[in-house]
Amino acid sequence: MGMFSGTLVHLGYFMDERWQHFLEHFLWFEDLGFGIDTSRIHFHEHFEEEMRAHVENAHRAMSALEAGAIANPDENRQVGHYWLRNPSLAPNPEIQNEISTVHGDVEDFVRGVHMGEFSGDGGMFQHLLCIGIGGSALGTKFVAHALKNLPKRHVLELHFLDNTDPDGIDQELEILKGALGKTLVLVISKSGTTPETRNGMLETMKAYEQEGIAFSRHAVAITCRGSSLDQQARREGWLHVFPMWDWVGGRTSVMSVVGLLPLALLGMDTKGLLAGARAMDTLTRGAGKENPAMRLALAWYSATNGKGEKAMVVIPYKDRLSLLTAYLQQLIMESLGKRTDFDGNFVRQGLTVYGNKGSTDQHSYVQQLRDGLQNFFVTFVEVLKDREVAETKAILPIATGDYLEGFLLGTREALTEEACDSITITLREVNAASVGMLMALYERAVGFYAQFIRINAYHQPGVEAGKKAAQSLLDAQASLGEIFEQYETPLSIREIVELLRKHEVCLAPDMVFKLLEHLVANGRLNAERHAHMHDNRYFKNT
Repeated sequence: MGMFSGTLVHLGYFMDERWQHFLEHFLWFEDLGFGIDTSRIHFHEHFEEEMRAHVENAHRAMSALEAGAIANPDENRQVGHYWLRNPSLAPNPEIQNEISTVHGDVEDFVRGVHMGEFSGDGGMFQHLLCIGIGGSALGTKFVAHALKNLPKRHVLELHFLDNTDPDGIDQELEILKGALGKTLVLVISKSGTTPETRNGMLETMKAYEQEGIAFSRHAVAITCRGSSLDQQARREGWLHVFPMWDWVGGRTSVMSVVGLLPLALLGMDTKGLLAGARAMDTLTRGAGKENPAMRLALAWYSATNGKGEKAMVVIPYKDRLSLLTAYLQQLIMESLGKRTDFDGNFVRQGLTVYGNKGSTDQHSYVQQLRDGLQNFFVTFVEVLKDREVAETKAILPIATGDYLEGFLLGTREALTEEACDSITITLREVNAASVGMLMALYERAVGFYAQFIRINAYHQPGVEAGKKAAQSLLDAQASLGEIFEQYETPLSIREIVELLRKHEVCLAPDMVFKLLEHLVANGRLNAERHAHMHDNRYFKNT
């Protein structure tokens, strides 16, 4: 004791002011094994007072949303992902019963797969292929990676088709070659017309056909009732059709059938996931200072001046959580990246998210975080428990996990020395309940922050604009096909642009060039090459 006493006299700030500041900004919930530390955020002196009205409004809006108010006026939709983990919150008995019924249906189907009552042409299912895009894949991927081998090994081996990249599809189907008869396929799409998902389904159906196996005996649809996918699955006699609901957005759908079915098939603790989310929902409804989601949203507002002026770098110090950043990118950026506010004012709001896992970042971009542009704030995610079996009960020697904790705390301290804002989320351990808590925490923080900046967090007009633009290019390509059927002689870019206009397709020359070169690279068109690129001429294969 005596050898440290002299040092402590000179560290009064650290023992008194800094410690008190930490205590005021750190929340720890022992029963949940969860904590949040916003003591490294530089809140200005009158911040709490200035935000009081925003906080009260955000609580009112969230209460109304959970009660069933129309939260997405663009589409006249409710937003009910909170009901998924607590059906009693749903605004009417029909929805309550439907959620509970679907939970039971999922359990029955999963039990049937695991017991062999549902099996493929090759016997009991050993592989699970999920075909979906965006929210139909990201949440499930994150949770599946976080919970792998907890509490037991996967019952099925997981595969994804989550893009319309032919090479990526080929690679995944090559892995399953010879095993399609033991593969259960989930096709996940609200409408059934999402191009990426539909293309993945068609490519998979072709693979089954080439092996002489009936796709329908291995397929399950997760879709809205009455959709084209719903109709197809029922017409062709697929194994099962599970419902999606229009009041659940893709980025918050992991606790619907979209995530629960594949996760349960993998042998994961879906009840624990729902229970963790439900516990966090209860905790974050409070109007006092003990609400971690409100603290998180306020920290975002302070760090970015409420205008997204800085990016959020997410660094989870746990390999199991390495996909957290990708999951949060969709949840946060698709929710908050909006052109206009509730009143139609042009605001260009958003919150940029990027990151990678710690301590990998010590050897990549932490150098810039420490010494470069201060256009960011950091969210550290700390997990106290290192592994299932402790290495030693003694403090010494230093264990592998001690280095991981040291890198986290050291990096945080180094950034603080440069006046860089940071938040630390702490989990006692990674399990189904803590992952559910983490997801529910961010869902509600996004909702609160959206109310602060007065934007609609629950629509995605920018995504729809991208889809429409892509479709217009595909329509233009169809017109190209008609043109090359009519003309035998090679055509220049200028000639093709003029011919497209006669088809009422107005496309810039560079866009036409891109489409043509893609067709040439895939052997669907030929080209005469000249010294100057604008002299190139294109013609159909003979």
